[in-house]
Amino acid sequence: MSHSNPIELTPKDMPLVISGPSGHIEAILRGPKEASIQGIAIICHPHPLFEGTMHNKVVSTLSRTYLTLGMVTLRFNFRGVGKSQGEFAQGIGETEDLLAVYEWAKAHLPGAPIYLAGFSFGSYVAYRGKKTINPVHLALIAPAVENCDYRSEVEPECPWLVALGSDDEVVSTPANLQWIEERPKKPEVLYFEGVGHFFHGELVTLRQRLLHTIQQQMDLSHGTP
Repeated sequence: MSHSNPIELTPKDMPLVISGPSGHIEAILRGPKEASIQGIAIICHPHPLFEGTMHNKVVSTLSRTYLTLGMVTLRFNFRGVGKSQGEFAQGIGETEDLLAVYEWAKAHLPGAPIYLAGFSFGSYVAYRGKKTINPVHLALIAPAVENCDYRSEVEPECPWLVALGSDDEVVSTPANLQWIEERPKKPEVLYFEGVGHFFHGELVTLRQRLLHTIQQQMDLSHGTP
């Protein structure tokens, strides 16, 4: 498809091919049903080496959440996943992919606030990318703080949240809680008792709580009571 300005938005999945540092990046753009756009949500998927793709159910739940909030959503496959070219690059190359997607979003939907989100490994990529992107809000779902070096990254300046399941079988919830406690500007924590890494059976509840918390955090940041 043509990448000329302005891009026509529809409330249906629009396949995209974005130029990235390792070649083509496969992506999906979707517009909200409302005519006015509240922002652009860029969403990062879980680990490429463990079947993580932009079609993951948690990623899809994030997309539906942001669409309900009146945002354009932009999901993409990291290098080496689906039709995206390249090979796995330990989160560093994947951050470059994210930044290429961000540059595309800035060029084709200029001026729209950027919301950034990631699930599992994708939350690490989002956390790394936030310094350059400077989002208005950051959402991390089940971050992998034991497996990835979050502590060497700069602290978020925007409102942010972390969603955790108490029974996460993939990442350490106690390690996540300790990391959160160490942060000088703490996120809002969405804690799900008895829930595992992939939020099986709780995706509707996850979406509801995300909707409420993101709206509340943004209202507070804009000074709305």
